[in-house]
Amino acid sequence: MDVAIVGLGETPYSRARADKGEIVMSAEQYAAWATSLALEEAGLSLRDMDGQGLAVAGTEWPHSEIWSAEVVQNLGFRPKLLLRGDFGGNNAVELAVQAAAAIRSGLVDYVLVLGADSPMTPFGTQTARSWRYDIDYMRPFGLMGFVTLAGLMMNRHMSAYGTKVEHFGKIAVTQREHARLNPGAYVKAPLTMEDYLKSRVLSDPLRLLDSVMFVNGGIAFLMTGREKASRASKQPVYLRGYGLAHNYVEGDPAMPDVTTTGVKAAARDALRMAGATPADLDFLQLYDDFTGAVLMQIEDIGFCAKGDGGKFLDRTDISYKGELPVNTGGGLLSNGQPGMAAGLVHVAEAVRQLRGEASGRQVNGAKLGLVSGLGGLAYGNNLANSGALVLGVM
Repeated sequence: MDVAIVGLGETPYSRARADKGEIVMSAEQYAAWATSLALEEAGLSLRDMDGQGLAVAGTEWPHSEIWSAEVVQNLGFRPKLLLRGDFGGNNAVELAVQAAAAIRSGLVDYVLVLGADSPMTPFGTQTARSWRYDIDYMRPFGLMGFVTLAGLMMNRHMSAYGTKVEHFGKIAVTQREHARLNPGAYVKAPLTMEDYLKSRVLSDPLRLLDSVMFVNGGIAFLMTGREKASRASKQPVYLRGYGLAHNYVEGDPAMPDVTTTGVKAAARDALRMAGATPADLDFLQLYDDFTGAVLMQIEDIGFCAKGDGGKFLDRTDISYKGELPVNTGGGLLSNGQPGMAAGLVHVAEAVRQLRGEASGRQVNGAKLGLVSGLGGLAYGNNLANSGALVLGVM
């Protein structure tokens, strides 16, 4: 436990609906706002970050080849180390691991991990990125991107293991209940199982309420070594373990098991590094671009056998008061997905839980939690980038 998070900043989220009084800001503005909040909480200024490190997640919008350099220029300080993440939903995990390595090496004392995106600001909604395999191998056959692939994964799980749509619905409904207790979450409308089952099917069995919606926003967290963390004004949250997996394939590469994510390997490594088991975890903050990903990761981390996720949900309370609290801030499903900054949402909620600052949804006695990341529904395997962090307090 030699590297810790000592500052956190999270902006309000918006879908840039000016006609409804919502904030309309650029990714650059959100980056500056989140940075200011994180440094203020840590008792530092931008001048203190000269000669330190900045790790920046990529963006849905703007599409910039030198985004990290543009962010630094906009913020106005001079870092020694500059990192950029292009790992999609695994950006937070990947950048935290890289930041920890830089701090441990002595290259820098601090690294600010930053994600800010504005996919809902006018041009962003019209210029979505496409992957080459999506254009070349999927769209000609009617497979229209993320929603279709996620639906196929959920359908495979249902066909192979008897999982029911109500199991996915329990995840959506529980996370909405958490969001209603989270002042920072974007979606607060009540959600019942009946509402879920009536929602529009996008790619059978995936419904509208199984999937995330884009929001604009920014999140930043400041990392440092043990010595400086011991003098932090806020409770330090330590990186106890981590694991990463790329281009993960489960089973025969010619016919991979698409119901298994790379989190299986990443969480195993993270828990081993932390000297912990799944039973030691007080909560999970799981990357949730769709409900099926949550169910599959619960299996992959080891809370039940592969295929038993539905049965596990039948007997387990996953609310913040339950046996296994999951996505206690509402997750991306109800918080909204701030583009490529999305993974930082889960880190922010984990930090608040471990500090005891999640008022209204606080997990009792939270000391150890796991954060996951999933980036890219890749062609020919399951997910392109997977990762896990085990975070804890002394």
